[in-house]
Amino acid sequence: MWEIRDSMRESVKRGLPSVRGAANGRSLALPKARSIQKTFNNLKITILCGFVTILVLRGTIGVGNLGGQDTGGGGASQKVAEENARALEEIRRKEDPDEESELGMQIDSNATYPNVTYTLGPRISDWDQQRISWLKENPQFPSYVNGKPRILLVTGSQPNPCDSSVGDHYLLKGIKNKIDYCRLHGIEIVYNMAHLDKEMAGYWAKLPLLRRLMLSHPEVEWIWWMDSDAMFTDMVFELPLDKYKNYNFVLHGWENLVYGKQSWIGLNTGSFLIRNCQWSLDILDAWAPMGPKGKIREEAGRVLTAHLEGRPAFEADDQSALIYLLISQKKLWGDKVFLESSYFLHGFWVVVVDKYEDMIRTYHPGLGDERWPFVTHFVGCKPCGSYGDYPVERCLKSMERAFNFADNQILQIYGFKHRTLNTAKVKRTRNETASPLEVKDEFNLLHPSFTASKSL
Repeated sequence: MWEIRDSMRESVKRGLPSVRGAANGRSLALPKARSIQKTFNNLKITILCGFVTILVLRGTIGVGNLGGQDTGGGGASQKVAEENARALEEIRRKEDPDEESELGMQIDSNATYPNVTYTLGPRISDWDQQRISWLKENPQFPSYVNGKPRILLVTGSQPNPCDSSVGDHYLLKGIKNKIDYCRLHGIEIVYNMAHLDKEMAGYWAKLPLLRRLMLSHPEVEWIWWMDSDAMFTDMVFELPLDKYKNYNFVLHGWENLVYGKQSWIGLNTGSFLIRNCQWSLDILDAWAPMGPKGKIREEAGRVLTAHLEGRPAFEADDQSALIYLLISQKKLWGDKVFLESSYFLHGFWVVVVDKYEDMIRTYHPGLGDERWPFVTHFVGCKPCGSYGDYPVERCLKSMERAFNFADNQILQIYGFKHRTLNTAKVKRTRNETASPLEVKDEFNLLHPSFTASKSL
């Protein structure tokens, strides 16, 4: 019987997790007093083990068989071992709770922080040289066409359908709007619906996508990110790219709000340009570590809320993280970042959508600023989700107005426009003619000078 007990003790002992193993080889040094206490605890466990063994054997194979022959007791021995293991595990929990707590913390830590050293991909340090070599070897894919840098506009939406069909409808209107602008201005476009990195979902999904597109399209000079809830509302305005020849990152924002007041809305990441170069890969790598979802993103959110003026308490978002990065490492990044405020690379919808009729009466497209906003961005509206910062009805009505305001600039090419900005119904603006090639559209968008002889 004692041999059985000893073998069970060894079996159970081998099956129990050791603190040293769980801590990946790091010893947890115990004070001398605690070592003595643990010795007494083990002695008590040994004595109690004997009593448990006797009781279990009496109930399983009977008193008369304790010293008798084997009667097919393999299953009984297995059951004894399992019962004993459970008993010993329960005893250890009660006798040494501190050790259990230490072990649990170590396991939880490993599970919660899987990406403390998160990166977007393998470190690349010679991208400029690689890109120059590729462009020389592939002259049929120039990075400049007709003296203008090649631009790739990138947007996208979630992989799954929206919570309602109305949300999907406005996503369709949003991509139609972007296709119209890109077609007029000779810009290539990519619409993405895949999460390329499950750790970087939500606000952060753009970062791995931007990196992947840079490395896959060395022929592209600028990548232009635009959120799905942003719309072009000036179809004539062109980006002043010559203005940014010495910069690598262009965002709508204000120097005094970012570096002075350290405001969390000092810039906006819903619409920005980033150059395809080594510097951009480096800033993406520096920007990304706050992004992995879960504990890392939550704790980073607390840091951002503590340091940025006016930021509510929520998990880390890409915009706040970028502002924090620029403030804390201004000498490293600031010289190549252009904060644009002379036109609306991002126009907050609340302050513009109710002024469209006044703009039509007073101004004309091509201005791009508060007189005729280049981009209207529906920050805080979630047409594809089930929640938002503003009432859904207000958001959808405003998005309809913005879409029709922009769409009128396209429809006028063909002699139509929306009856009002609040309806999808259209009406004619001119009669048919037998000499259609002599008709000029109001804004010269049918064959604009900025797309002449351009082939991408």
